[in-house]
Amino acid sequence: IVGLQAPPSIGSDLQKAVETHGAKPGDTAWWKALTAVWASSWSDRAYNACKRAHIQTEDVAMAVLVQQLVPAEYAFVLHTRHPTGDPNDLYGEVVVGLGEVLVGNHPGRALAFVAPRDGSRTPRVTALPSKPIAISGSGLIFRSDSNAEDLEDFAGAGLFDSVPVTESIERTVEYRKERLVRDLEFQRKLLDGVSKLAMVVEAAAGGTPQDIEGCYADGQYFVVQTRPQA
Repeated sequence: IVGLQAPPSIGSDLQKAVETHGAKPGDTAWWKALTAVWASSWSDRAYNACKRAHIQTEDVAMAVLVQQLVPAEYAFVLHTRHPTGDPNDLYGEVVVGLGEVLVGNHPGRALAFVAPRDGSRTPRVTALPSKPIAISGSGLIFRSDSNAEDLEDFAGAGLFDSVPVTESIERTVEYRKERLVRDLEFQRKLLDGVSKLAMVVEAAAGGTPQDIEGCYADGQYFVVQTRPQA
């Protein structure tokens, strides 16, 4: 799959499209990113997960979503109704840097927290972070967007790859120096803002509990994607 060539009939149009959205003129690295996302549906991890769930790999339809990569300081995943705890709470996880550390198969824990859906109390941290690396980057990212989330008895979110066009940078996180851990006032404001954002997104989605991915950069919150909570 990664050896596929862009069809001449659409290759130039695709090149112009990605250049319009931030790719460097003449740079074809985006095609490698695109095929790498397609190929991830055949990775050992995806294949074995599908096999355990009795899902045929050919039943997983893979599309690719192209987005501008937000140079995130922190990334988060939110469930606007706690999936395993008090249904009157929301649940969230936060990591340093890009969200690939959170939704990908990286070791360690994210900072986890709960907060009342009605905002009646401040968010409460339930687990401190231990993920050893943070990822930074900018430019375009090609994200997997499959039907796996919708297959019966199978949740494929995070199972397939998202690939940035520009190579991302990994660094070791020193939590004793990390603002998310040592600055409790900043931590409170960040988690409070994320919690309020979660309920705004749920309301905009018609009141259905949401599974939200987003990030924080330069004092602003960004929603990358949201889907109905399973």
